[in-house]
Amino acid sequence: MTKMTGARVLLECLKRQEVEYIFGYPGAVILAVHDQLDEFGIKYVLTRHEQGAIHAAVGYARATGTTSSLKTRAYSKSP
Repeated sequence: MTKMTGARVLLECLKRQEVEYIFGYPGAVILAVHDQLDEFGIKYVLTRHEQGAIHAAVGYARATGTTSSLKTRAYSKSP
């Protein structure tokens, strides 16, 4: 049995929604998702910044009539 991680749960959910592409800008926190994308058949579209990813995801969804997904980096701010 495969160990269920947060990355795996996220990718399972996206696959069930028939998401083919994820648009975004990578960061260290999300690397576990990147490591498993091929296993789920989801393609990653690298953008130059988060705003570009938003426009790409919306444009793709409108042009194709399918579901698209947006992934942005997580930030933590130290006090």
